[in-house]
Amino acid sequence: MESKCIIELKGIWKIYQTGSVKVEAVRGVSLKISKEEFVAITGASGSGKSTMMHLVGCLDTPSKGSIFLDGKDISLLGESNLAEIRGKKIGFIFQKFNLIPTLTALENVMLPMDFQNDDNSDARKRATKLLGMVGLSDRLNHKPGELSGGQAQRVAIARALANNPEVILADEPTGNLDSKTGQTVMDFLCELHNKEGKTVVMVTHDLNLVRFAKRVVKLKDGEVESDSYSYNHRRKSK
Repeated sequence: MESKCIIELKGIWKIYQTGSVKVEAVRGVSLKISKEEFVAITGASGSGKSTMMHLVGCLDTPSKGSIFLDGKDISLLGESNLAEIRGKKIGFIFQKFNLIPTLTALENVMLPMDFQNDDNSDARKRATKLLGMVGLSDRLNHKPGELSGGQAQRVAIARALANNPEVILADEPTGNLDSKTGQTVMDFLCELHNKEGKTVVMVTHDLNLVRFAKRVVKLKDGEVESDSYSYNHRRKSK
């Protein structure tokens, strides 16, 4: 039985206009991502990866075409509605962590729940539990400047899980980490996918990370150059 589609892009174009200069960052892309998939979107610099990340993550709207999230067309929604959907459906993990420097680890993880007007006591309990899951029970009251890069990224992962989203969108999740810490982060993403059934969409140019995904979408000049399943996934499916 085919898994339900959670994200669908239909004939998506993203065109940026600066004066007389027009840049077609994404050109007529159609793509379906099913629930519980682990998809890597890759390509060289300038291939359209960052733009695709913003579109898939509802951080931007297309110039042409439609984007469906869980069957709902979000292409024409305003920012406030997009923000509400993002908060409930998608958890973001960024290369530069994007933690609030003046907040503690606990407060950073509570923030997405605050935006959804969750009860403060419940939010604190969930944030504490999530930080424990990523091995940071002893760092609850530390601010980002007091954490290592690996610890900060684990706080970012906990924050991404705050509202129990269906989709985890990871943008170069190991880009600022050493190889050992990066491996730990990738192992955790795989665990979220394999054990908790999260849909993971990872945007990266690092071919060492692509091997973790079960499906690889390669972009070139704003178009899908290839879309294939990994060798290990094909073997398991037989």
